Amino acid sequence: MADEALFLLLHNEMVAGLYRAAEQGEGVSGAGAALGGRPAAAGANAAAASRVLQENGRCTTKLESMGFRVGQGLIERFTKDTARFKDELDIMKFICKDFWTTVFKKQIDNLRTNHQGIYVLQDNKFRLLTQMSAGKQYLEHAPKYLAFTCGLIRGGLSNLGIKSIVTAEVSSMPACKFQVMIQKM
Repeated sequence: MADEALFLLLHNEMVAGLYRAAEQGEGVSGAGAALGGRPAAAGANAAAASRVLQENGRCTTKLESMGFRVGQGLIERFTKDTARFKDELDIMKFICKDFWTTVFKKQIDNLRTNHQGIYVLQDNKFRLLTQMSAGKQYLEHAPKYLAFTCGLIRGGLSNLGIKSIVTAEVSSMPACKFQVMIQKM
């Protein structure tokens, strides 16, 4: 229980810290502030909004890359005593059962595939989102709390020899879906 609480707190602080650093990096006056106290022009507001989106993208990329490295290390540790996997589906089942259970203390609720390299992992009560309110107003903040986990999955699969693209989607809190698209070599 203590390990889980520490992981949740660490994850929340990583996300908050990265986004806080990005906000502070824009300067003291803030985005869209005009010189001399005059209102900013529409073009300046658009440029400021563009910078904010760009910084959010950088933060998401940073979180995903941190998750990638952690996923690589965890899979290396978890699979050192296991037999080789016979195919891609076996690897995905390992991710959904053993890997997910070790990291999030529960299995994935649903694994679906089209048997053409696309897998959808559904978690109906994702641990990193359960601390947030279930209100619709928080849906826009959910992606930044899922970037690390997307990297975790991608890093684990990478170490098992599978190159992939992992995206996350939240339609109602705290349920989320991770879509894994396998890239054929």
